Amino acid sequence: MYIGDLYAAGCALVWSFSVILMRVAGYQIPPIPLTFFKSCVALFCLVITLTVLGEPLIVDLSRSEYLRLIISGVVGISIADAMIAASLNRLGASLQALADCAYTPAITLVGFLMFGEMLNAWEVIGGFLVISGVFVGAVIKVEVAAKKDLVIGIFLAASAHAIMGVGILMVRDIYREESVVWVTSFRFLVAVVAMLIYGYFRWPGNLKNRLLMGFFRVDMWRTIIPMALLGPFLATLLWIAGFKYLEAGRAAIYNQLSTVFIILLAYFLLGEKLTKRKMLGVVLAIAGASIVAFQ
Repeated sequence: MYIGDLYAAGCALVWSFSVILMRVAGYQIPPIPLTFFKSCVALFCLVITLTVLGEPLIVDLSRSEYLRLIISGVVGISIADAMIAASLNRLGASLQALADCAYTPAITLVGFLMFGEMLNAWEVIGGFLVISGVFVGAVIKVEVAAKKDLVIGIFLAASAHAIMGVGILMVRDIYREESVVWVTSFRFLVAVVAMLIYGYFRWPGNLKNRLLMGFFRVDMWRTIIPMALLGPFLATLLWIAGFKYLEAGRAAIYNQLSTVFIILLAYFLLGEKLTKRKMLGVVLAIAGASIVAFQ
């Protein structure tokens, strides 16, 4: 097992705990304020990490490289994270985990479109199994109150993963040469600034009750601070480190293990039902993701 394998698998485990906490927080705080809060906490921790490690705050990159990092931060964090939080509110943690099975084929597709990485017959079969797993697990729904929420939730989750894939792979050459901590810090800085600008024009004069809601909901800090530390901070570092040392497909399969972790944690911690259909969906999706990643 390579060091990248450990990073990618560790990301899946840490992220699954963060998703469970995000599910709890989502009942009280809307997606955009929640995304802003956790991004701010992550940025604060990343700056401290850079300082402790003695790494520079400014790196010598070209204008085009900085531009790509800026776009990566806006689409990969500000937009994609808010979409994931919105999807989670509609689907519940376990159905969200099944929708997240679109992650591996999405990363594979983005890799093909951006780098010309070709799909073989086994990868096509694996992608079919993944989509089948999502369908089987979501046909009979328990947590979702309306069919509209089911459709919108799955669409948001699948789209978020495609956008996230573009955001992280478009700067793959940069984080393979530069510090993972610095690249992660810069992307979160961009995301925070972008959300501040959006909030200023979206809710003029009312940022406290809108964008900054998480900072004033002291009663929720015991949930959203650990969520931010586990997800945006630690899991993101492990996620990017996995892509730094592994090919996209291999990293994606280890990340996909979060699907199993989330469904099991949702059962044990949130009391969500673990139906036979969900378990069948998980088996199909993980089998498909494995085929895609190991070819």
